[in-house]
Amino acid sequence: MAGNNEQNSRVARRKSQPKPPKKHWFRRIILSLAALFVIGVLAGLALFFYYAQTAPTVKQSDLVNTGTAKIYDQNDKYLTSLGTNDHEYVKSSNIPSTLKNAVVSIEDRRFYKHKGVDYYRILGAAVGNLKGSSLGMQGGSTLTMQLVKLAVFSTSTSDRNLKVKAQEAWIALNLEKHYSKSQILEFYINKVYMGNGIYGMGTAAKYYYGKSLKDLSLSQLALLAGMPQSPTYYDPTTYPSYATSRRNLVLEAMYDNKVISKSQETAAEKVSVKTGLTSSGRSSLAKHEKTNKILDAYLNEVRQDLLKKGYNLTDGEKVYTNIDMDAQKRLYDIANTSQYVNYPNNGKQTFQLGVSVVDSYTGKVSAMIGGRKTGNVTYGTNRAVWTSRSNASTMKPILDYGPAIEYLNWPTYKSLSDTKYKYPGTNISVHDFDNNYLGNMTMREALVQSRNIPAIRALQAVGKSRAKTFANNLGMNLKTVNYANGIGAGVSTLQVAGAYAAFANGGVYHKPYYIRKVTTSDGVTTSYTSTGKRAMKKSTAYMITDMLKGVINSSTGTATTAKISGVYQAGKTGTDNYASQYKNKVPSDAVVDSWMAGYTKNYSVAVWTGYDKSTEAGGYLDTSNEKISQQIYRAMMNYLQQYSPNSDWTKPSSVGTTKKNGIEELYVVGHLFSSSEASSGTASSASSSSTTTGSSSTSTEASSRSSESSSSSSEAASSSSSAESSSSESSSESSSSSEASSSSEASSEATLSETPTADTNNTTEGQ
Repeated sequence: MAGNNEQNSRVARRKSQPKPPKKHWFRRIILSLAALFVIGVLAGLALFFYYAQTAPTVKQSDLVNTGTAKIYDQNDKYLTSLGTNDHEYVKSSNIPSTLKNAVVSIEDRRFYKHKGVDYYRILGAAVGNLKGSSLGMQGGSTLTMQLVKLAVFSTSTSDRNLKVKAQEAWIALNLEKHYSKSQILEFYINKVYMGNGIYGMGTAAKYYYGKSLKDLSLSQLALLAGMPQSPTYYDPTTYPSYATSRRNLVLEAMYDNKVISKSQETAAEKVSVKTGLTSSGRSSLAKHEKTNKILDAYLNEVRQDLLKKGYNLTDGEKVYTNIDMDAQKRLYDIANTSQYVNYPNNGKQTFQLGVSVVDSYTGKVSAMIGGRKTGNVTYGTNRAVWTSRSNASTMKPILDYGPAIEYLNWPTYKSLSDTKYKYPGTNISVHDFDNNYLGNMTMREALVQSRNIPAIRALQAVGKSRAKTFANNLGMNLKTVNYANGIGAGVSTLQVAGAYAAFANGGVYHKPYYIRKVTTSDGVTTSYTSTGKRAMKKSTAYMITDMLKGVINSSTGTATTAKISGVYQAGKTGTDNYASQYKNKVPSDAVVDSWMAGYTKNYSVAVWTGYDKSTEAGGYLDTSNEKISQQIYRAMMNYLQQYSPNSDWTKPSSVGTTKKNGIEELYVVGHLFSSSEASSGTASSASSSSTTTGSSSTSTEASSRSSESSSSSSEAASSSSSAESSSSESSSESSSSSEASSSSEASSEATLSETPTADTNNTTEGQ
């Protein structure tokens, strides 16, 4: 009994002792989650500030979309803009409060309460993401953040990531410290895309309704406010049902936001979304597009030039160009109508062209066209600046005869041999279009008739190094020169026009340029010009010009089609033949390219014609259309000279005259060649009184070819297949029917490259 009492006593004592606390697992879970949340927040803040450090700097010019660059002509007359439509920037004071309320109601109802970032909205967007709704990260963007997106980032998927969102938020916070809500809303309303190439709601009001924002109704303003979400599908003309739904959603949001009454909402919803739409804005766009089509090649070069100069083209820059709009329209008509030139239509490829018109005395590019029948393209292919096609014999004054007069003081009656001849240091023969040799002839005769062999002999006498210097001083930008370049290299019509302009103005080269001044939105004006530099002596320019007159006026000249009665002009033709591997695939009179370059004292015009795909069906020129380049030149120069003084060049005192075989020939004063000197082969010496560099060393240059032509294998390779093609240019207007291009394969033809001359940067033989 006593034992039981003791046992019961122990049990009682155990029960009376305090129990150990229970483990509160739930509380631990809560605390753990809280800790993780804090860590996550801290990590998120750390990541946010890390991204914020690399956020781009935003200037006011990035926010103020004053529109695309506006283009003016040579007379300061407004022509067009580099965008698809003129931009109508509307100041905040002129933006209706109804539109402001509509934008805020549909896009950011708490706009006037947050500081750039709406944390409530971000939380709502996060919940929406978890639920899989359409809110997502974009749903967390405030109007300020959307402005940042428009100004700095983009709406593309690639810019919808955590880093960009963090930077958007950071920039938005900073913007709200520097700009008022009214300014931010003004920036946004003027910057959003509104479809059809339109930016800004003010521009959209003019485009869709032909009115200013202040003249629009509640229904119309609500539509504009809702369009930025999907400008294409909310176009009231194209998709009226979608536009109506979106407009009504904006009106509902405005009512919910207490900025309009229920009766106003109901009345506005009953208005047809097409009410007030006009075609005037679209007509204006069509006119704008037509103007841009005429200007496309020129605008393309202006645009690239502006970007190189550091302009962003979206700040409403006023760009004053050198374009003569009347001349540009005429050039466009010449290229695209049959009023001036009859173009072939072989049904396979479009006959193409590239034309550059340059002011002879300033280098201003007055007009340019990069193709014909191009369709509705923007910044299309500009063949006027192509450097992938050989300029053929238009290179002869630049690389052969110009340097010969400049450095060797050759007279125009210098005798040159048109006999069997190979490119120096190679086994590759040089040929002409007729595959014949005419014996000795004067330099004048060789240039007028565009004989190839005398031209290469002249280049050999001068030396490639000095010829390259002379050509590059005229803007050719040749990295290397081989002898085949004496009858063509890969240069553009713009380069040729610029070079010939230097012959026209007495030897001063102006690099062709498009822009004369730019005024930015802040009123700063920067002027541009092309500083002339003397590229040759006056005597050289005059003597080349005198000989090139004969190319047009002489009965044996190759450019008689370009003749304009009573107009003082000089010029040169050029045709580029096919390489041997293609000659069996095209007619015997087929050529790849046809050029005409000429000038007056006022303008220099260079024309290229051909087909884009010269080795495909219908891609060749022949005797029926190879003179179209001359017809284009004549039509354009005839127009230009109607409004320009017509005067002949004045012979400088450094040029003398002498009669040779009944022809008035020219020579450099102090370097009168005797008959024996003038006919002493390819490299005759000047008179003993000559002290001009090059004249006393001519014989040495001709005999010691080690420095210019000893590398036969490399010269042969660089000549490529271009070197084996022959000239296909007529030596007179009347002989065009007999202009068959005969095969001119060199004895080492098997070693030549198998590429068409038209598709390489190498040169070819041609007039």
